Amino acid sequence: MSAVPAPERQAAGWHADAEWAEIEIAAPRVAAMMRRYLRQLGTFLAPRSVDAADSALRQLARWMITEAGLAAVGDIRRDDIEDYKVWLAARPRAAGRTITTETHRQRMRTVRQFFERTIEWDWPDAPPRNPVIAGDIPKKPEPLPKFLDDRDAARLMAAARASTDPRDRLVVELLARTGMRAGELADLEADAVVQIGAGHWLRIPLGKLRNDRYVPLHPELTDLLASWTAANLEHIRRRKRLIADSRGSLDRHLIGRIVHRVGRAAGVPGVHPHRLRHTLATQAINRGMRLEAIAALLGHRKMEMTLIYARIANRVVADEYAAVSAKIDALYGQPPALPADYETTGMARLRREAHARMLGNGLCGRPAELDCRMESACETCAYFRTGTEFLPILTRQRDHARDQGQTDRAALFDGLIQRAGTAPATTEQS
Repeated sequence: MSAVPAPERQAAGWHADAEWAEIEIAAPRVAAMMRRYLRQLGTFLAPRSVDAADSALRQLARWMITEAGLAAVGDIRRDDIEDYKVWLAARPRAAGRTITTETHRQRMRTVRQFFERTIEWDWPDAPPRNPVIAGDIPKKPEPLPKFLDDRDAARLMAAARASTDPRDRLVVELLARTGMRAGELADLEADAVVQIGAGHWLRIPLGKLRNDRYVPLHPELTDLLASWTAANLEHIRRRKRLIADSRGSLDRHLIGRIVHRVGRAAGVPGVHPHRLRHTLATQAINRGMRLEAIAALLGHRKMEMTLIYARIANRVVADEYAAVSAKIDALYGQPPALPADYETTGMARLRREAHARMLGNGLCGRPAELDCRMESACETCAYFRTGTEFLPILTRQRDHARDQGQTDRAALFDGLIQRAGTAPATTEQS
């Protein structure tokens, strides 16, 4: 059993193959089964997911050898897993702390999937039943996404444009305007920009969820990319990456440093690439973009991933929304985007979201410059009721009407505010 070093910090720097060789000496059946499993994962999971599973299984193998004295995966029983959970939670990391709850959750989930799949595949060395139960996996926290408010987003964009390094501006604008992930930006191929009619689209390669997608490019981004390509064509061709220059291509860590540097120059702390993704999604939903369209823009497969933004959306801000891209352009002081002359059905639907106002049960295509006589129909109905709990919303609606120069509508809401201030709170009737 001494063939595998017990201290985690010693093994952490080893190459995976070298560590597997040590495990194979101490427990050949364990190494054979786990490495066979990893080869199977490679047929249907992304390489990074396979690497994560590799790390988790090597850790489990070390525990089996150095702590539990188990020579085969099939020997693991429920009480062994209870011991493993305690051991795993106490694993050290930097600054004398133990592993995070998220790391603990991911490792336990990976181990449970390992047992689940090998049992289902009827492998001879699999245990008779899965020793890891659902309750062993810590629940994943669901915090609200952290995003930049309009003021900080504008400051960040101004700092990017003031940078003397054109790569800094290109990286920040691509992340902020497309919502792509840092890894997706790093993997953009040399021919990622596609022209359809008069408009341009960006093909984002297989990313975290292994799904290619197209997103519309703002004309400002199209110009930036054209200038970048003209100045760095030789490096782009040699590296086969769109964002490449004499310094080489990008990776996720370099992108993170660029965003952090621009954020520091803007006086906006804590900025990282994924926060720009959250910012775009929040800007879009606050201005009336449909959740399905946001999911298509961000490359979400499941609506549950997009619905989290609905929890922070202020739907009143989207009243009179005419174009998502135009609203964001106003924030950054840029001209509106040009539509494409020819698009697929899905791409055209995504673009049309910028010209529709979301209703409770559909979309209104009324141009923003036209008033609507039905806009306050409900508030003028004899059956309409309101109360003190609605005062903040009524006040925002009144202020919005004043900003739009709608004096009659503003007067209507003034009356409703006066009524609400003297009326008892409304209650739901069963």
